[in-house]
Amino acid sequence: MKYTIEKDKIIILDKTEFNPKHILECGQIFRYKKLNNNDYVVVSGKEKAEIFETENGYEIITKNIPYFANFFDLSNDYNQIKNKLSTQNETLKKAIEFGYGIRILNQEPIEMIFSFIISANNNIKRIQTLVEKLAEKCGTNMGDYFAFPTLKQMQTLSLDDLKNMGMGFRAKYIFETAKKLEGIDLKKLSEFDTEKQLEFLCSLSGVGPKVADCIALFAYHNMNCFPVDTWVEKIYNQYFAIQQIKNRNLIRKNLVAQFGNLSGYAQQYLFFYKRELDKNQKK
Repeated sequence: MKYTIEKDKIIILDKTEFNPKHILECGQIFRYKKLNNNDYVVVSGKEKAEIFETENGYEIITKNIPYFANFFDLSNDYNQIKNKLSTQNETLKKAIEFGYGIRILNQEPIEMIFSFIISANNNIKRIQTLVEKLAEKCGTNMGDYFAFPTLKQMQTLSLDDLKNMGMGFRAKYIFETAKKLEGIDLKKLSEFDTEKQLEFLCSLSGVGPKVADCIALFAYHNMNCFPVDTWVEKIYNQYFAIQQIKNRNLIRKNLVAQFGNLSGYAQQYLFFYKRELDKNQKK
């Protein structure tokens, strides 16, 4: 990834491996806002960055350069990853050409756990609204935005607080998970193998296999995971399956067997490709 650093900005010099729309609108993050064209503002944890398109690349303006260099996974060579995946499947090759600028973000475990609990049976706009309500209710005021709450701040919320925010059936899950995480060092989950990592995540209230895969992928960069939702089920049965399969656990197993430790990357390209194609066809 070609980039340089100047004072409070990261200058991306190559558009073939970085596109903010692809990165921020492929289902892995909820705290972002489109400013205009291909310019965005993004909040992660207690940090904020603004992304502006230039003639030859992008500028990421932030007070915390190291955080966002890691957040956007800038040290990783995505062209190499794309080249490996493109040879495995023609549909995936098309998906990579479509979402060429996707990068898998390195995000905060606590934020991913609660954001993806909120995401269950929900649409993007409503997820974003509820996540912002959560931050405004008990997150630290950073001036022009609120940080995502720490676990201690989450634990100050009552069940009624969460219900009054509009969390619905998710309120109980959030409340119970906040209590269960007391005293647990979430960073240590990165040392677990995939099976143990997912087993722990699935033990949390409101976390099923798909949500666990999302948390493992986006908080721990575990590329052995392949979250399967409606879009992935559709694309699997349309382009990969010999016969139609409805069992998402079996779909996941088959896709991980095919893509191995590149599964997480493959999932994001395919998910973004299918969802965007379907959206455009409805217009």
